[in-house]
Amino acid sequence: MSTPPLPWLNALATAVPDHDIHQAFIDWATPRLTGDRVRALFGRMAARSGIAHRWSVLPPTRDGGSPVAPGGFYDVPGLPPTSARMAAYAAHAPALAMQAITNLVDAFDASLVTHIVVASCTGFVAPGIDQILARQLGLSPSVERVLIGFMGCYAGITALRTARHIVRSQSDAVVLVVSVELSTLHLQIEDQPEPMLAMLQFSDGAAAGIVSARPGGFQLGDGISLALDDSADLIRWDIGDTGFAMHLSGEVPGRLREALAAPVVREQLFDGGHPPALLAVHAGGRSVLDAVEHALAVPPDALADSRSILARFGNMSSATILFVIAEMMARGEKGQGIAIAFGPGLAAEAIRFAA
Repeated sequence: MSTPPLPWLNALATAVPDHDIHQAFIDWATPRLTGDRVRALFGRMAARSGIAHRWSVLPPTRDGGSPVAPGGFYDVPGLPPTSARMAAYAAHAPALAMQAITNLVDAFDASLVTHIVVASCTGFVAPGIDQILARQLGLSPSVERVLIGFMGCYAGITALRTARHIVRSQSDAVVLVVSVELSTLHLQIEDQPEPMLAMLQFSDGAAAGIVSARPGGFQLGDGISLALDDSADLIRWDIGDTGFAMHLSGEVPGRLREALAAPVVREQLFDGGHPPALLAVHAGGRSVLDAVEHALAVPPDALADSRSILARFGNMSSATILFVIAEMMARGEKGQGIAIAFGPGLAAEAIRFAA
């Protein structure tokens, strides 16, 4: 029986829009909260979020205002309907994904691609993003396509794991992996701090990578899936008439900390129960990163890349973990590693890697 080929993440590139909406959101959200005490609490939490910038595909107004300013995308009675948000997704998601693919530069050769795997949970369009990108890139009509939809923040890991399976089963496969998320299309009107703090974290971004059997980059190892019992309502997206409403419970960090500290979970994730030198952790928020750091008993600098991505870009759902891995690849890190992301369920997905 022949040995399956070793899959490698040969290259990884990222892209974000150029419209920073972080402070504009804080200025919009604060007066909508009920009571001075709640507004003050929100201000403190925003200042401690670990986020300095978040980016949106939604353009500035004619006078440079944000999407929530007069004349902006959200300046309509009752907020834009889901149909308008999906129209924006259909226009902007392929364009942002193409920016990330373009940033692969010489690592991308359309004539070599045999498969395309696309992850996205912030919009729907048919034909899908996979077909739109294949057509715009001039890929062969015989290229096999996989669209990973609505899995949430851990879908970046699922996309890498899917590409790994493809390469292991087809030694000459060259897989283009893409994640594109437009979270800022889903602003909701709220007057309570918890949903506002959830929206405070999310941003737009895209990542693209090449996975093949050609040595170079990060070698992709086994994948691991973990689902927490009695946690289905902790992270949830509800599709409504005005976009996708995110529910992110304040219990998430505590539940993650408890789960990751359990010996049986550590044995599943890490050889001998000890984290490897390289930890790529989904930057789902400062409290999430703090919970992971404490549960794994690692020094603060172990999650420096995740905290840096959070500060500079916010939480870009499934693209976020790929941004963290790209940071490590760009720096030429060497050693054993694991990438872990969390999302609806509450569930975690992970993949081992080595450089």
